[in-house]
Amino acid sequence: MTELRNTVKTFKALSDPNRIRILKMLEYRALCVCEITEVLQLATSTVSKHLSILREAGFIIDEKDGRWVNYRLEESTTNRYAQTIQTIMEEWVNNDEVIQQDLGKLESVDRYVICES
Repeated sequence: MTELRNTVKTFKALSDPNRIRILKMLEYRALCVCEITEVLQLATSTVSKHLSILREAGFIIDEKDGRWVNYRLEESTTNRYAQTIQTIMEEWVNNDEVIQQDLGKLESVDRYVICES
């Protein structure tokens, strides 16, 4: 993949506020789609598309855990742009009201309740 293509994928992944919100939630802990959907209040298909874009850019990975698919930040990404941005993102928008609300919601989100419904 060309350097330009990697750059474009990286910035495309960051061009949507919901994808940044997802990344900030994944700094907190690994999550399944239903947990992310619950916090963002978006359709599952929309969240899945966001996750696909983030995965393709090298920001996240998914891991099967029994019946769950957990998404977490990719720590050993080969996309050096994603790796650099991910490191500095830990300090970005932490005090944003929406980010704080998302993290507050995460404390009460229970996959065993919302994913069983």
